[in-house]
Amino acid sequence: MKAANILAITVAVAFGIGVIASAPAGGPMREAQSGVPGGILGRHYEDAEKLSYHMTGANQDWHYQIEAIGTVKKDASGKFYEEFEWAKMTSGNAPYELPEASRKFRQQLSLDPDLPPSVPDLSKVDTKIIGPITDLLTIYSDLWLANKVGVFSKAGDHFYFPRGGPNSWADGNYVLLGQDAIDFDLTLTKVDASKQTATLVVRHVPPKDPQIKIPAEWMRAPVMDTANNWVEVEKHGEKQIVAEIGKETFAVEVNVSLKNGKIISAKIDNPVEAISRDCEDAELTRCGPAKRIHIQRTIEIN
Repeated sequence: MKAANILAITVAVAFGIGVIASAPAGGPMREAQSGVPGGILGRHYEDAEKLSYHMTGANQDWHYQIEAIGTVKKDASGKFYEEFEWAKMTSGNAPYELPEASRKFRQQLSLDPDLPPSVPDLSKVDTKIIGPITDLLTIYSDLWLANKVGVFSKAGDHFYFPRGGPNSWADGNYVLLGQDAIDFDLTLTKVDASKQTATLVVRHVPPKDPQIKIPAEWMRAPVMDTANNWVEVEKHGEKQIVAEIGKETFAVEVNVSLKNGKIISAKIDNPVEAISRDCEDAELTRCGPAKRIHIQRTIEIN
């Protein structure tokens, strides 16, 4: 698996959040919204407030660090959002100078329940910061979802959102098929009244019936303890196709200030357990032996 395709998975997850944001307020969302918007995690913005996060990431063997520097602003409708620029990146153990287009890129995020998250235009940014951008989006999107449902007031409060439908990162050229399917399992695990902080854990878990495309019969057998919820088929040259199937999960832990709802720190644990086979045909019927693969991404901000 190429690193660029691992990064594309994070875009797909953020897209899944966006689909939730734009969905009609029916079913579990309607039931949840009977609570107080934001619950105790609600964000209370101050115009021109300054923010700064130091992000560290491990993506298989690639390690990096980068700074996200933000300012709170208002849009034309008076809604608050946070605008971030990215700087001071190290890739491996060496400083990495971002190209001008990446230095000028501004990422807009908000925890206001009325401002749904969306994936920004990443076509002009350096591929090395696509991961940091989309991982920060995932963290904000998960807390945004908690604020949107507004049911969290004490430790142990829980909400499950059955998303189910597939997210795709296929490009039709190199990645012929790339899909995952996740549900969102949210729990307020800790409330510390003395420190005025709370901890939210959001698990992106396989649905009971993942609605991903399974192109070959051998890919139906579960790789782990649940139905497979992650699939990728890549073209390697003119004669080789690599097909992979397995289980993907995210565990996102967010520490939040109860004073203003600001993110204090967060971490993402994103493993994929899969099998991979080299195939000779597009139908994936003439394939070599299965190889077990483990993909691990770990991200922290503080």
